[in-house]
Amino acid sequence: MDIKVKKADPLKQKTPCLVLAVYEGKLATSLLKDLDRALGGALGRAGRAGEFAGKHRQTLMLHGGPALAAERVLLVGLGKEKGSGFEHLRQAAGTAGTFLQERKITGLSVGLESFAVRGDSPERRAQAVTEGLLLGTYRFDRYRKEKAEELPPSLKQINLLTGDQAQARESRKGVENAQAICRGVALARDLVNEPGNVKAPEYLAQCARDLAREAGLGCTVLGPREVEEEGFGAMLGVAQGSVREPRLIVLEYRGGNGDASPIALVGKGVTFDAGGISLKPAEKMDEMKMDMAGAAAVLGTLLAASLLKLPVNLVGIVPAVENMPSGSAIRPGDILTSLSGRTIEVLNTDAEGRLILADALTYAKRFNPRVVIDLATLTGACIIALGHHATAVLGNHKGLVRQLVRAGGECGERLWELPLWDDYAAQLKSEVADVKNIGGRPAGTITAAAFLQKFASDFTWAHLDIAGTAWEEKGRAYIPRGGTGVGVRLLLEYLK
Repeated sequence: MDIKVKKADPLKQKTPCLVLAVYEGKLATSLLKDLDRALGGALGRAGRAGEFAGKHRQTLMLHGGPALAAERVLLVGLGKEKGSGFEHLRQAAGTAGTFLQERKITGLSVGLESFAVRGDSPERRAQAVTEGLLLGTYRFDRYRKEKAEELPPSLKQINLLTGDQAQARESRKGVENAQAICRGVALARDLVNEPGNVKAPEYLAQCARDLAREAGLGCTVLGPREVEEEGFGAMLGVAQGSVREPRLIVLEYRGGNGDASPIALVGKGVTFDAGGISLKPAEKMDEMKMDMAGAAAVLGTLLAASLLKLPVNLVGIVPAVENMPSGSAIRPGDILTSLSGRTIEVLNTDAEGRLILADALTYAKRFNPRVVIDLATLTGACIIALGHHATAVLGNHKGLVRQLVRAGGECGERLWELPLWDDYAAQLKSEVADVKNIGGRPAGTITAAAFLQKFASDFTWAHLDIAGTAWEEKGRAYIPRGGTGVGVRLLLEYLK
């Protein structure tokens, strides 16, 4: 996809389709008046007929004529101007990209000035629009072999039109940022969407090696023998039910000062989760190929951070396993000894993510991190609490939690903080071990975080439960059906 930024009058730009954003009830701007005259009053007639008012994500396609350089014009609604922000721009741009892609229109020009929001800059505006276009037109169709020619094509040419050269220079920086960020999100989405028969722990490890070569990252992969020698008892307990052996993946990016402590990102990497002996229901078990979305977010973030040359040191840690039922699988009632030395009574083998994260968090201490953030599709309880609209955040440092919440608001990956009071940890007390891996049905998301907190007491830590936001069932705005890549843009916004 070729994206260019140029100074040009939108109404004089030759293009298969000109895309303009419109605020609700704002059909009489000078640009839209000129457009209406060039179209012989077609826009005005559509407005009076109630066909288009600029409502959120509303679209109107008009075909050009002799007085207009563009072959078509696509108007996309931003909704009400009051309270609008960059998320509205991403959603509008994603809506436009998807609309054109479905109609096999592969070239477009965007009038960037029509996408203005209060308090923006040319760079941030261009970044939001480009993110919306790139993320909205993402497709995972590599396994579609029959009638491939009928699939929606990729966009080939995008022109972003600005009012002057100074704006064009700023906008190009925004486009570069968006392209790097979207590379990371696309990687995360691809990894989540890969089927379980392909995506073994070793597959994730090889992806990490390839990524390290491309991006100049340090990469260490511990195989089953090294993991056993190190004492990853909780992780090995989960892995022992599968013939696919575990891997511990470590990626390092050094963009900051050589002696600066890194930020550690830990991602749950269960490549397929059948639940183990505590077997999941058959309905929607196919979606459990997404139980490594936390790992995917970590890999995508490391890629994008290197492309953006962020001035920070990062360590990405991914415990990769498969959770399957078999004669060698752990049983409810088994007791595991974790890397920390703490013993864990396993009452439910489907609460496996917290087990592998316990060892990964303990391992993170070796890097002397100043901050540790883990991401995991950890609990179904999170979906009950927050649905699919927000990620739960819990942690032991209010400042870190506030920074993450703020970053989520900026990038459109919203977070909601849940309490982590000492009372919840009482639900995890075991009669036969140091801790049990579930705390009963009440407050399931919180007790899972309380479990992790026992292994994160030595550093500033936050936990992101992305169970409800890692997978999109229907598709919306700039998030097609399937893996969402959630966490990548959030972490990058935080790291900035």
